[in-house]
Amino acid sequence: MSEVAEKVRNIISLENLIYSKSPLLTEVTMHYCPGCSHGVVHKLIAEVIDELGIQEKTIGVSPVGCAVFAYNYIDIDWSEAAHGRAPAVATGIKRTMPEKTVFTYQGDGDLAAIGTAETLHAVNRGENIVIIFINNAIYGMTGGQMAPTTLLGQVTATTPYGRNVDLNGYPLKITDLVAKLPGAAFVTRQSVHSAAAVRKAKRAIKKAFELSEKNIGTCFVEIVSTCNSGWKMTPVDSNDWMVKNMFPLFPIGDLKDGGKEATDAYKVQ
Repeated sequence: MSEVAEKVRNIISLENLIYSKSPLLTEVTMHYCPGCSHGVVHKLIAEVIDELGIQEKTIGVSPVGCAVFAYNYIDIDWSEAAHGRAPAVATGIKRTMPEKTVFTYQGDGDLAAIGTAETLHAVNRGENIVIIFINNAIYGMTGGQMAPTTLLGQVTATTPYGRNVDLNGYPLKITDLVAKLPGAAFVTRQSVHSAAAVRKAKRAIKKAFELSEKNIGTCFVEIVSTCNSGWKMTPVDSNDWMVKNMFPLFPIGDLKDGGKEATDAYKVQ
């Protein structure tokens, strides 16, 4: 092969690497705002399911929130859930069809507010599901109100002067709570604001799905994300703001990796 032909082949291979689209992603145009993190995470989930060869056995559960239409974008079986109830629905699906791979896809308002009980109890029981948690510190779909994860001093539609601890309480670090539960098998916090971060997030999501196949407990993946429309910033400024303000409170990395805790310590002696 000539030197020129070799260069052309390398360029084509590089383009395929950069622009390749998972066959599980549909041709439907996503409804998300420009700069939103949801589309990137959807792509990663589709790639992971495709690479693991589990399309036919995977069932996703999407509740109320920005990702309510996720079933339009990833070609797998889906079930809708009432606001906050995705872990409960996923529990029923997995217990009824234990051979299936079941995951939920939830935002911070859904998972950490109205769905706090469902989330914590599902993980505490060690349900063999994957939970994907998108944390952008605001209610994106309903107008930018304060979420449980909204930072102190952060301006939202319902905290126009910034979140005040005396009035609104502290931001809820629910992933840290989840990591302390005995039924949690793998708990990690990632982001998708850069190419390197995207690669790490994909590895984390893939690991969660692989561990879920072993039925060793709940796998929980938080993605610290942006909401540039809700934050009233450009996508670039949103990423910078997230790194500067959210990462100190929600640091990136694994919080737990080891499967369910031994049950003997919880038994009557």
